[in-house]
Amino acid sequence: MGVLAGVCRSCCCCRHGSCFNGSGGSAMRGLFGAAWSIVLAVVGMVWQGTVGWAADWPEFHGPKRDNICPETGLLDQWPEGGPKLLWKLEGLGRGYSTVSIAGGRLYTMGDRPNSQGRDRQYVIAYDLETREELWAAEVGPPHSDGGPRCTPTVSGDKVYAIGTSGDLVCLNAKNGSLVWRKNFESDFGGKMMSVWRFSESPLVDGEKLVCTPGGDKALLVALNKDTGETIWECDPGDLGPAGQDGAGYCSIVVAEIQGLRQYVTVVGRGAVAVEAQAGKLLWNYNRIANGVANITCPIVQDNHVFVTTSYRTGCALVDVERAGDRWSAKEVYFFDYHHFANHHGGVVLVGDAIFGGNGQNQGAPTCLDFLTGEINWKERALARGSAAVLYADGKLYFRYESGLVALIAADPKEFRVISSFTPEVVDGPAWPHPVICDGKLYLRAHNVLMCYDVKGD
Repeated sequence: MGVLAGVCRSCCCCRHGSCFNGSGGSAMRGLFGAAWSIVLAVVGMVWQGTVGWAADWPEFHGPKRDNICPETGLLDQWPEGGPKLLWKLEGLGRGYSTVSIAGGRLYTMGDRPNSQGRDRQYVIAYDLETREELWAAEVGPPHSDGGPRCTPTVSGDKVYAIGTSGDLVCLNAKNGSLVWRKNFESDFGGKMMSVWRFSESPLVDGEKLVCTPGGDKALLVALNKDTGETIWECDPGDLGPAGQDGAGYCSIVVAEIQGLRQYVTVVGRGAVAVEAQAGKLLWNYNRIANGVANITCPIVQDNHVFVTTSYRTGCALVDVERAGDRWSAKEVYFFDYHHFANHHGGVVLVGDAIFGGNGQNQGAPTCLDFLTGEINWKERALARGSAAVLYADGKLYFRYESGLVALIAADPKEFRVISSFTPEVVDGPAWPHPVICDGKLYLRAHNVLMCYDVKGD
């Protein structure tokens, strides 16, 4: 998204808002509004020009793992009571996994009874048109605290998933048969930083399947995606005193920084980046780690990385510097949790603006400047609990733990709630992240998946 970074940054008064005051205020507001409309349009053009838009959402947070849906022509506002419910699908089991969609199929995970009536953890595939269950592949033991968290990753003719006990499986996408299997604990000495078990959604990058066992000598690993053979294991060494050893609750993003491809994530000891080719730790940033749960995925733009965690921590931006083979993460800013801290639900970057929910067990809508950390606006939470965020067609989709879904303008200068509704089914914390694919909004409530029409064709 670096192509968007220059919009309305050359004027320092724009950055601080002073050009909206005085006699020229209305003119500048109009100018900024026009500029921001261009930003939102370019988001869609960059996306479509890069990936050649197809109606697939094959992994957690989408094809680029950035929480951005490139579709346009979505409803500008919802009718009273919310968008039209197209269908409900039951039988998913317990789980906070959201959905991935590829090749006319829908994939997710859930804890549900096997043929002997004992709960087990499964990857499940459905025909998207008929909603017929095509197959269910057992992954491992269930998790009593709500079920799996991982969203399956679809790549070609294979599906990859991680169970809460660290079972990594590669499955045949057509019939669910097992291609290969690993276990984070037994194969890599893996461990979690705290008690809520493995939650990552695996990354496929070229020939590699990359994931985070959290082992002392294998913090991240790369495996051959077809065979499961180990390509490299990352020995991180000493990452600093803050936080806890082990994997965090985050999923890896891939980035080109200072001309080198690398995998960036947040583990128990904070943010880390690992060289894609050889698995060498390039740099780390320990200050953002807390000792309870590091959850939110990082945002990378050019050579800058934004990270945020809760539990009395905060947010930070680092500038990644390179001098030959030496790498470092220079802190641009750090703000404590009084300023901004995303618990879980994620953040999204649109232009130079970060949007997300602020506060521990809260989702107070907040917008801050990516490069300075300055707050553009911060509002009271619209409902109870944290909020998962998704961007699409100039708007933010906030899904609150209590069930409420809000449509909010993705405008860094003004907070506006456009519409809101409560889905038909609310079953416990509504933590599965929302997905928009082919004009449809997918919302999971444990055993039930709801599909809403947000295009209005």
